[in-house]
Amino acid sequence: MTSGGGEVLVIGYGNPGRLDDGLGPAAAERVEAARLDGVDVDADYQLTVEDAAAVAAHDVVVFADAAETGPEPFFFEAVEPNDDLGFSSHGCEPPAVMALAGELFHAKTKGYILGIRGYEFDEFGEALSGRARANLAAATEFLLEVLRNRSFDEAQRRWADSQAAETKEETPCKTENM
Repeated sequence: MTSGGGEVLVIGYGNPGRLDDGLGPAAAERVEAARLDGVDVDADYQLTVEDAAAVAAHDVVVFADAAETGPEPFFFEAVEPNDDLGFSSHGCEPPAVMALAGELFHAKTKGYILGIRGYEFDEFGEALSGRARANLAAATEFLLEVLRNRSFDEAQRRWADSQAAETKEETPCKTENM
């Protein structure tokens, strides 16, 4: 994968040998194939404390991972540093990596998570389910547009607004029973 201190880092993580858990690395592979200027790409099975140094060397980081639950085809949310989450030698979560980058390297990196909805996680195999492949295509198209335009905050607001609109549409059904 690429590494050179570009302004943006995309880290795709997950286990490609566990079916849809490989969505993060698959997204990273597609982003790397686009060869965007100023975008570095990394992929691994999990996030580790060492990723804090890479995060600190960039202005923006996007963590791409499979999501077992949540909206389809994907979600895109801001990630805030949180050192209360802890970590181990076996991995840590994006907020903990962000916190370590800030504490150890005084980084002011902005972070986002791209959660790509997956469905099959309980078996071994190096293939994505059909629905996960479709979600990967939609998520990658979205992410590439965001990376080309450097429109992270705008994209996150648009996504949040779309979710709020969907929730608002569902609300009348829920409030009728109140």
